[in-house]
Amino acid sequence: MNRPRQFDLICFDWDGTLFDSTAIIVRSIQQAVLDVGGAKPTDEAASYVIGMALMPALAHAAPDVPKEKYPLLGERYRHHYLATQHDISLFDGVLPMLADLKGRHHWLTVATGKSRRGLDDVLASRQLHGIFDGSRTADETAGKPDPRMLHELMREFGADPERTLMIGDTTHDLQMAVNAGCASVGVSYGAHEPSEFGTLRPRFIAHSATELHRWLADNA
Repeated sequence: MNRPRQFDLICFDWDGTLFDSTAIIVRSIQQAVLDVGGAKPTDEAASYVIGMALMPALAHAAPDVPKEKYPLLGERYRHHYLATQHDISLFDGVLPMLADLKGRHHWLTVATGKSRRGLDDVLASRQLHGIFDGSRTADETAGKPDPRMLHELMREFGADPERTLMIGDTTHDLQMAVNAGCASVGVSYGAHEPSEFGTLRPRFIAHSATELHRWLADNA
């Protein structure tokens, strides 16, 4: 007999949680800042902003770049990211995990700092066709850790906060869950050090997509 579901709605962050893109995003941010004459951000500074909306992220990573250069900075970031985006892929174990969750009739959604265009490009792939029931991107609502993305998804699917789970690799994801009144799970293989997650009280910290799959099978 199937165990009852604990969560009706499961919201995934994209980069660094499902998609193995952290290193390429860091390099793209660093190169973009250099292109507009800024000082190269450290790996830590560049990875910290992953998950935020693009312009606040670039501003945080490049505090010495004047505001009038932000549009060019964003343009250079997109140039470098798009040139290498085909080098990145889903983490091992993600597809069977999503298929199992789909089979248990959870609503599966994405809540990401990516742009709508960027997310739609990757979701159009054949392997992801029909997997996700909904999504929100930072350019069409408020960026993390503002809870608006989660509020909108919960409203769309009629899910209560206590029946909603947010999964992500950054403190921005977990703080958004706290702000929305939802449970969260952190993953340690993305952009932020899991030692930073403790005060945000995730239910679990997974060290691989396979470990995340096992936890969800037993607890979601």
